[in-house]
Parts: sequence; C-alpha cells; structure tokens
Amino acid sequence: MEQMKFVLIGCGRIATLHVAGYQNRSEAVLWGVYDKNPQTARRFAAEHSIAKVYDSYEAVLNDPDVTGVELLVPHHLHCEMTLAACRAKKHVSVQKPMALCLSECDEMILAAKENGVVLKVFENFVHYPPYLQLKKMIEDGEIGNLLGVRYKMCNASLYSENQPGANARAKRAGLEKTANCPHTGWKVDPASWLWRLNDSLCGGGPAVFDDGYHKFSLFMDLGGEIEKVCAWIDETPALPGVMQDMPAVIMWKYKDKKVYGVWDVTSAPDLYVKGKYYTCDERLEVTGTRGVLWLTRCTAQMLENVAPVVLYRDGKLTEFWDAPSDWQDSFIRSSHDFIESIRDGRKPILTGERGREVLAFALAALCSSEQKKEIHLDEMLDRKKKKPRGILSSFFRKQT
Repeated sequence: MEQMKFVLIGCGRIATLHVAGYQNRSEAVLWGVYDKNPQTARRFAAEHSIAKVYDSYEAVLNDPDVTGVELLVPHHLHCEMTLAACRAKKHVSVQKPMALCLSECDEMILAAKENGVVLKVFENFVHYPPYLQLKKMIEDGEIGNLLGVRYKMCNASLYSENQPGANARAKRAGLEKTANCPHTGWKVDPASWLWRLNDSLCGGGPAVFDDGYHKFSLFMDLGGEIEKVCAWIDETPALPGVMQDMPAVIMWKYKDKKVYGVWDVTSAPDLYVKGKYYTCDERLEVTGTRGVLWLTRCTAQMLENVAPVVLYRDGKLTEFWDAPSDWQDSFIRSSHDFIESIRDGRKPILTGERGREVLAFALAALCSSEQKKEIHLDEMLDRKKKKPRGILSSFFRKQT
C-alpha cells in the first residue's frame, strides 16, 4: 500500500498532541501543515520535522498526494471546510464539536458519503487507555449491571499557565506563591481560547459545549443512547464583562433503562492542581449492582497518588496502574483510529452519524438550560446557528 499523506489544518496549542499519532507508522506520514498565520505554520513544521508548509487550504485540497486532512480550526469553520475536503476526495478528521448545529452535521455526513471518503470526529476521551480499561471491566461484569454515572469537573487556575498572567492573578486574589505551588499546566496562546468565549464562533460556552463534547461522547459510549436531559448552566466572569458557562449541572437519563447520570462543572480560580496540559481535575464514578469504578484523571493529576482506575467490590479497594495515563496517549489512539479506518476500509469509532448524536446531546443540555425544562432528544428541534461575530464582540457588547 502506498504511504498515506496527511495534513494538519491549524497549528494551535492542541496540534502538538496530534503529531505523535503519526510517528512510527509505516503506512502513514504527517506530510504537511497549513495555518492562516504563515509564520506559525513554518515554526510548527520546523519544530516537528514536517516536510511541507502550504500557503492556503485550497492548495492542500488541490494536492493529489494528500490523502486526508485533520481540521483543527474554530468550530464555525468545521462544516464549510469539511464539505470542501470531501468534495476534493480527501478523508476528514474534524475536531470536536463536529459542528454548530444538526443541519450542518447532515451536510457533512452527506458530503462524505457522496464522495466516498471517511469522516471522523476527533474526540480523544473515548480512546483514553484508563477509560478503555474501565469500560472493559464493566463489560466483563466486574461491577454487575450499570446503575448510575457521576462525573466531576473542576477548572483550577492558581498558577496555571493555561491563562496569561499567572502571578498577577494570584496577587489579585491575595495569595502568595510558595515552593509547593510552582507554575503548572502548559502555556496557551490567548488567541487559542478567546474565540471560545464568543458563542457565535464556538457554538456555545467553552466548558459545557466545547470541552463538554468530550464528556457527552464519553457518557454515550459508556451507557448508550440518551432519552432526556435537564441542565442548569450559570455564568462566571472569564474576563471583565465576558462570561464562561459555569458553574453548571447536567443530568440525563439513558434510553430504555432506569439509569441516570449527572455531571457537575465548577471553576475554582484559587485552587492549585498539577498538570502537564490543562489544569482541570476530572473524575468519573460508575456505580453497578456489585461494585463501583472510578476514573481519577484525564488532563491533570490532582489525585496523583491514586491509581487512574480504582475498583471497589466486596469491601475491598483495588487500584489499577497498568494502563498508560498520559493525556497524549488518547490522542495517539484517536489518530490511529483515523489512519486505520482508511487503511482497513472500516468506520472510525466516532463516525459523522455518531458525532451528530453526541452533538444532539450537547445541544439538548444548552436548550434545557435556556428553556428551563427537560428536553427529550427524540422531540428536540435543531438549534438555530448564530451569525458569526468578531472574536472581541462579546467583550465590547457586554461593556456597552
């Protein structure tokens, strides 16, 4: 088989985690990159020894050597760029969330089918090795029948490099830096998250809709189809006059069974959490008729001395340390899924159809909070897409 050549579209912070998925793959190579900022693209290519830098998206799609593209761009661009790639006969891996509304998903799915290409929604949590271990233990009957799901997510900001001005933020809060709290997390260019605070570009808020797609995907992978959702989504300032969508609580019922789930989202600006990536503590608890399973980390390591997977059964706690637990491991597996789905002629784990179902779950949560009622997914209407506004428009609108 001729070596497949892939191109990353967008060279922001998260792109660094996509590179490793192409290493040591004889059948595939990360062939090129494109970013609207040429300097960013050239710098990224040099840093990661990528052969080619394209000067436009059109140039990528017109290159007959290119097998597929990974779209790492703001959400409002997902649909139009996916359609263009499909029509150019390029396989597509599009970052989560798949699109801004269900009608866009339908267009993307149809375009992939009509042009005979793979459409994968890139979401890494369902590929996270400790989660896969937990899921297999459930399938093997380790905790009996599924009874309930609980997920805890807390964004911790003390001395986190995820946001600019770590020292200044701590000083404003009246906190002094100590030897026990060095800077933590990776540096994120403000441009990489500022657009996420603009719901016309993001499709919703940065926590529940953007990052939340990971969780909605995980919950469906764990328990199946969703019957109904009820959510409360509040607001907390991210910048003066600009709000982020937390605290929040999302509850749901799985279809055709009396199994419920709850996910709570909090922000703790003065809380310190260690992490290589985002300083967000995340924990999953799954209760069964015979036992309980915990997943203790994804992106950060607040409970670094606790195993990634913990089982309680018959009065005994058992820790499992054998699965790789670096967050990048999930990105590697997700990239491999894309490569292998093309090579083997099979469907990826998150197809366009499945990605649409996950988006419907996410949109139902937003609609529930907005309409102040529970939303049944089989009765839900599509959410109207907002006209795109400039990145800073949310800030200026709030100030006036």
